[in-house]
Amino acid sequence: MDKLQTEISKSKFLISKKIQIFKSKNFMNDSGSFVSKLINHYSLAINHLYVVHDDLDLPLGSWKIQLGKGPKDHGGINDIEQKLGTKDFWRVRVGIDPTTSRSGGTTRGKDYVLEDFLPEEREILDLTINKLLIDLINLISKSK
Repeated sequence: MDKLQTEISKSKFLISKKIQIFKSKNFMNDSGSFVSKLINHYSLAINHLYVVHDDLDLPLGSWKIQLGKGPKDHGGINDIEQKLGTKDFWRVRVGIDPTTSRSGGTTRGKDYVLEDFLPEEREILDLTINKLLIDLINLISKSK
């Protein structure tokens, strides 16, 4: 079994027959390799791809779903765009707002994203992800 199959079998969550969630084990800035392999393996149309990622420009507890738009500088998204040769996929931007940081918002973004969430931040994020999944499933189900 090739590496992609191993990664898929260990990281796939079946939401419905038409919706599956995959989590890469790659480093964030090397996300494009995994996403490219998924696209090729499943013969997936790029406009049916939804990439969920953190976004420092959005407050914790919020999200945006946009086609071809994302944060100005996100290594993982940049790598996916480069490997796919297009920006025309869906971005599910989940806010992690650095102003809620333990240091009073003075932590630089690239350092903040490597910190662990505080328990109260984790609770907000867990609730956000649950609500987001419901919205995303409804959106995708209506568009198919």
